[in-house]
Amino acid sequence: MYSQGLIGADTQTHETPEFLEAFQAKIDSEQKIEANDPMPQAYRNTLIRMISQHAHSEIVGMLPEGNWITRAPTLRRKVALLAKVQDEGGHGLYLYSAAETLGVSREQLTDELLSGKAKYSSIFNYPTPTWADIGAIGWLVDGAAIMNQVPLCRCSYGPYARAMIRVCKEESFHQRQGYELITSLMQGNDQQQAMAQDALNRWWWPSLMMFGPSDTDSQHSDQSMAWKIKRFTNDELRQKFVDATVPQAELIGLTLPDPDLRWNDTKNGEGGYDFGEIDWDEFWRVVKGHGMMNKDRLAARRKAHADGAWVREAALAHAARHATPDVALAS
Repeated sequence: MYSQGLIGADTQTHETPEFLEAFQAKIDSEQKIEANDPMPQAYRNTLIRMISQHAHSEIVGMLPEGNWITRAPTLRRKVALLAKVQDEGGHGLYLYSAAETLGVSREQLTDELLSGKAKYSSIFNYPTPTWADIGAIGWLVDGAAIMNQVPLCRCSYGPYARAMIRVCKEESFHQRQGYELITSLMQGNDQQQAMAQDALNRWWWPSLMMFGPSDTDSQHSDQSMAWKIKRFTNDELRQKFVDATVPQAELIGLTLPDPDLRWNDTKNGEGGYDFGEIDWDEFWRVVKGHGMMNKDRLAARRKAHADGAWVREAALAHAARHATPDVALAS
């Protein structure tokens, strides 16, 4: 459990039925919960878990794409990829800041990531051996992220909801950028088209896993829905992603790697795609640290953190040197 610090500390120790009922009534009336508002400790802990995992995913997500910056085929592609990776770093900073409003320090969150205690999205533990993977990440991974994150703009916790507005705008651009890259490959020669198809084959199922376990196996979904932290279940979001993405693939001549994929006119009352069974054994294996790139990703983050120690120390020293006497005394 995270320390609640001083935020709402006078109320947190008295979570009476009356308090919990009043809190839920505020949620149900679509009022935002702000940082200094009293809240159940379980609500606070759920948000810290969600926001920190989201922040970690943005930071770790820079690694598979950053690996291709120097190898991008044209200057235009290089600049676009560099800008995208920079955006992801910014998303991580927004989200760490949102988590800090809940009384947890960025240092603690970073330590938990580097130690392997904290989780990040399993999707980033897959390799990116070809240039087409960069397009697939933008189109599929960022596309899945948008499907999950747009509803978070209406999250009941104000700082998280507001941070997500800018994140979603930028992720939407990343998704279009990735789809344009894949489309360009599909308009190229046979080798380029094969590269795009291979990338889709490798990233399709991990992208579906991004939404988390099925609703029957999810430990937190019901409570998060009741608190309006989430607005849709994992399976609902996964279905929305499949229904939106399959036509995009077919439009440019790609074939989805799922022999069970077919349109169902009666699904959910308005039609949707039936799709095959996800390999949940693979999902849990990667989540538990046994994916192809788990060790490499954490090793890269630890090295970057160690190499950047002098920058953090210099920044703190500069801030202390130029602080006013009152600020210096208070620190």
